[in-house]
Amino acid sequence: MNERKVAEPKKTNTEAEVDVEKASGEESAETRKERREQKKEKRRGKHKYRIRLIPIWLRLLIVVILLAASLAAGTMVGYGVVGKGDPMDVFDKQTWMHVYNVVYKDAE
Repeated sequence: MNERKVAEPKKTNTEAEVDVEKASGEESAETRKERREQKKEKRRGKHKYRIRLIPIWLRLLIVVILLAASLAAGTMVGYGVVGKGDPMDVFDKQTWMHVYNVVYKDAE
């Protein structure tokens, strides 16, 4: 059976030296210093500030608005569907005074 041998790409002198040092298990102090410096240079270029599409303060405002909307929708569904009343009566002050009186009537 014919097996083809794939030619490996030639390595530069520094890559070949590093491979020899790795194979022997020893690494010179200069090589370690060079690697550290190369890593530092790569890190310096990567630090960029992130520009947010929606600022944090706007996110918080959106969350508060969504919470208020869900509270209003929940009370409307509860009063209108479950309680079989008019859902818009939820926004009437007299409705809430009646609920308050019902809840705290026994406390007096």
